[in-house]
Parts: sequence; C-alpha cells; structure tokens
Amino acid sequence: MTLKQYNWTNGPDLIQQHSVAKHRILEAYLAAYFRTLVSSPNQDVLRLTLVDGFAGGGLYVHNDTREPVKGSPFIFLEATREAEFLINKDRRKPVQLQVDYFFTEADRHAYLHLDKVLREAGHGDRIGNGIYIDHARFQDKADAIIGFIKKKSPKNGRSIFALDQYGYKEVPTQLLRKIFDALPSAEVILTFGVDSFMNFASDGEQVKDLLDGLGLPDIFRGRSVEEIKASDRDWRLFLQSTLYRRLVENCGARHFTPFFIRNRGGHGDYWLIHMSQHHRARDVMTEVHWANSNYFIHYGGAGLDMFQMVGYDPAHDAAYLGQSLLGFEFDDVARRASITALNEHIPRRVYADDSGISFGELFATTCNGSPASAQIYRESIGKLLDEKAVEIVGVDGTKRRSSAQIKDSDQILSPPQRPLFMTG
Repeated sequence: MTLKQYNWTNGPDLIQQHSVAKHRILEAYLAAYFRTLVSSPNQDVLRLTLVDGFAGGGLYVHNDTREPVKGSPFIFLEATREAEFLINKDRRKPVQLQVDYFFTEADRHAYLHLDKVLREAGHGDRIGNGIYIDHARFQDKADAIIGFIKKKSPKNGRSIFALDQYGYKEVPTQLLRKIFDALPSAEVILTFGVDSFMNFASDGEQVKDLLDGLGLPDIFRGRSVEEIKASDRDWRLFLQSTLYRRLVENCGARHFTPFFIRNRGGHGDYWLIHMSQHHRARDVMTEVHWANSNYFIHYGGAGLDMFQMVGYDPAHDAAYLGQSLLGFEFDDVARRASITALNEHIPRRVYADDSGISFGELFATTCNGSPASAQIYRESIGKLLDEKAVEIVGVDGTKRRSSAQIKDSDQILSPPQRPLFMTG
C-alpha cells in the first residue's frame, strides 16, 4: 500500500480512522502525564515544553464521517487547558502551567493553514509568545528548540516531542539521541512506517545508505535480506523485531513501549513508539494502551520476554464503530495471558538471587520486554503471594499480605519452602 501524503492546498485534508486513533492515544497520554506530574499539593508551578515536529495543517476532515477533526497542535493546546482546570478546581494552592509550544511544519500549505486556523481559534496573540510556528523541517529546528528547553528548564529539560513523521526517514537515531542526551526528562512519541520500510528492504546500496543515514548500520548483523526472506518463515516479523530493537537501542532512551497501529487492508502498518528515561513514564503510556480498549496484537510472549509489537485495527475499534465488541475483547484476553505468563517468569527472576529483588527494580529492569503495566505486575505478584510462591517484605521488615500493599522499595523473596511446581 502506497502512503498518501497530506495535501493542504485547498483547506483541510482527509484523515483516516487509524490516524484518529493515534491522536486519541496522544490526547489520553497528555491527560495522564499532567496528572502524574502535578501530584504534590505543595507544587505551584510546572514548566513544560510541547513540541510537534510534524504539525500538519491543524484541522482535518474524517475520511468516513466527513466530520471535522482537530490535529495534534490543538490536542496539545486543549490538553493543557483541560489539565489546568482539572488540576486546580479542588486545590487551595493553584498550580501555574508554564507551557510553551513549538509547531514545526515543512509543507508551506500546511504551515499557512495551521497559522490560519490557530488565529481563527483565538490563539493569534500567543503566536510568537508561547506558541512558535515554523515553516521548516524539524531536523533543521531541533537544535534551537533543544536550546530553548534547556534555558527554560535547565534542571530537567521537561518536554514531550511528538514526531509524527511521514514514513521512516525524517528522524534518524542520532537526532533522538541528541534530544535524550541534552534533556534528561524529555519524552518522545515517534511514528515509524515499518511496513513501508519492509516493502523497501533489500540488499542494495540504496537501502544500506538509508540505514546508515538513520544511524542503523548493519541492523541484520551480517545476514542479507535475501537470506532472511528465503530461510525465515516469518521473515517480516524477524525484520521488524531486529529493526525495532536496534532503533530503540541506538536512540539513547532507557524505556520504551510501541503501539502498533494497523491500517485497514493489511499493509501500511506503522509503530507509535513512546521513549523516555524513566520507567514511570513508560508505565503511564502502557496504562493508556490498556485503557483505550483497542484491538492489540502481540507478536510474541505475554510475560517478560515478548517482542513488544502491539496493534490497533479500526475494524475492531468499538468507539469508532459505535457498538460493543462481541466475544472476548483482546485487551481482557491479553491481560489474563500477561498475568499467567508473569506468574511463571517472575519467580524465576526472584529465585535467581537469594537476596531477592525489589518491586521497583523488577519493573524497571523488565518492563521494556513486557506488555504489562505496573498494576498488572502487582496483580501477578498478588497471585504468587496467595500461592505462597513468593514473600514480600518492606524495608522495615513488615511482611505484605496483599498486592495492594506493595511498594517500590519492597523486597520480593523466595519463600523458605518453594512450591513443588516452582522447583523444577
């Protein structure tokens, strides 16, 4: 399937439902992000910069319903306004959200349309003063944006970069690493047109040069694409797995989770990858995935060793179809499968060390290889606790009796008498 690039020459362009789903994830994540950051009753200010590196024209028309659909710049602006209201409505000490926005767009027609609709929506007096719109490639503005964020938030560089590139060529791993090296609290939400790349993959010099430019040399570790296609039954899965692992390794982020968005009709699939330096940020995004009740597809295990490819298919999106899904909803099935697999995998990790492992360390060191959220880890450990397969001890020596009591600092230990089914 050939991707169609947006065209803003005559006003809003059409948008497909899979892209609407992507916007829904961004919106839900921003809401959860603000709630997580502003949790202290004594906090009085939050400094944040929101960057939309491929901003588009601001407004779309839904391909199926013909209804207007707001683009990511409006999602950023409205998420901040809603968060400020919700956070402060019950607080005695209001929190001031000091948020700056960078909307970068390389296409001139899209840039002009974005400027127009932002002004029509009442944001004209903020353009150039808190809202910065640039007709430029994100790659060319990245250094200046990073410099702005470092000056505004020198301690942590708190920011979110939404990099919804067209295809897979515009955001090399070197650029991602530059963001994470300079800004300790930066997060990136990146799209990557993996199916387009798979269709293009070959052993020619053009592909080699492309991968070198993306900072992904020798991603197949000496094997040729021809050899992989000939010998591996699931060659697409193998290529995706290898590409994904090298992509996240080379970008410099410690924690990541992909959301695999699947176009109707099969090909044209792409990743929505969240990257951050902290496992708590990763957990917030994972919770958003589960909470959205979309159709997830796991290509691999459900425990601690899965290849984390998760898919959204608008054909199975109940909110879009306006009806309930019949039978099992995939997220419920996946949740049960995850708990079952974790019940097998976690004891192995715990029993490998006589001193056990803290819950916080267990989650932080294994979450990248699991589709589970911290809450699902807790549910699994709760079952293991009931089965006396593990013990949980707090720093003060108190033994936990249920998963609801588990803290990050609690130590998960093997019991004096291990269950027979765990000793093999």
